[in-house]
Amino acid sequence: MHQLEDKKNKILVYLIFYVALCTISNKSIQTQKNFSTKIDVIKVFGLSKAYNLEIAKKLDILLFKNIFFIKKANINEIISEYNLVEKYNVKKIYPKYIKVDIQQTKFVAQIKGKQSFLIGSNGKLIDNNNTNEKLPFLFGEFDSKIFLEFKKIVDESDFEFNNFKSLYFFPSRRWDIKTKNNIIIKLPHKNLTDALKTAQIIIRDFEFNNDKVIDLRIPNNVIIKNE
Repeated sequence: MHQLEDKKNKILVYLIFYVALCTISNKSIQTQKNFSTKIDVIKVFGLSKAYNLEIAKKLDILLFKNIFFIKKANINEIISEYNLVEKYNVKKIYPKYIKVDIQQTKFVAQIKGKQSFLIGSNGKLIDNNNTNEKLPFLFGEFDSKIFLEFKKIVDESDFEFNNFKSLYFFPSRRWDIKTKNNIIIKLPHKNLTDALKTAQIIIRDFEFNNDKVIDLRIPNNVIIKNE
């Protein structure tokens, strides 16, 4: 009888031990779930709702990968497909959330032709179905690097880029500007900063505001005539 009682006690101890092990095991699994570093949420902000969702969908290839091993290059490969992007920031929110904040490029000019494009402040071409802004027209072959260099010079002058009606880029790599007051400024190939300063002084001091041509192509010479 005493042996039977001991046996029952042993079985009870085993049962308690088993239940305890199961409880610890379940808690351990739950803890692992809670602290999993596999990505399960990727959100994109900054562009239109449609573009945000489209980019996020393409980034789904990163889901269920370890967040610690995700590099910006993995995301850049997809983001770089979109010319609307000026710059972006990737934030890892541990343990398993990635947030992508995008800054959309500003539209600074437009190209009209068989196909219409907008030119972004990032120097990239965007299909012209994104804005109703009144932007200057660019004529001539588009070169991103040259355009951005020219815009930087204009931005550092007293001229406002959005006050231009049109821009003409010639094969000789020279620019003409037409303002909204229909003043044409023929710029030289070099020394654009000085030429723009001269043009600004002439427009201000002569107080004319339409249908004039300021020809600054010849060094140390200014020719003013009617258009």
